Amino acid sequence: MTDYRTRDRYNTTDRYYAAAQEDRSSPRLRVAVPASLRPTGGHGFSTIVNDLSLGGFSAQCVNRLAIGSLCWLKLPGLEALQCEVIWWQSNLVGCAFQNLLSPVIYDDIVSRYREGAVQRSVV
Repeated sequence: MTDYRTRDRYNTTDRYYAAAQEDRSSPRLRVAVPASLRPTGGHGFSTIVNDLSLGGFSAQCVNRLAIGSLCWLKLPGLEALQCEVIWWQSNLVGCAFQNLLSPVIYDDIVSRYREGAVQRSVV
């Protein structure tokens, strides 16, 4: 059973919480982005981001990550993005970005890595 207790950790009047919840209901686009994910204080590992929105992502994750733990996601061509683990199930992790992605950055990532798109190298 998935644990969604993180909602209780936020003040429901918090602007980021409200934006993140609104964004979680917006369309998530399927992508296949090679990335690395590093739990705070831990070792990073390679992963594939499966879907992406302005507020978060899901990715492959063999090792269980604790709900509420902080991580850093490194996408090609970008600095590491801080995120929080929202759920982990069946070798997949769902995380919320600490700060919403810029729509310009989001559009760039999606245009390069949308599922079925031609892969372009990052220079």
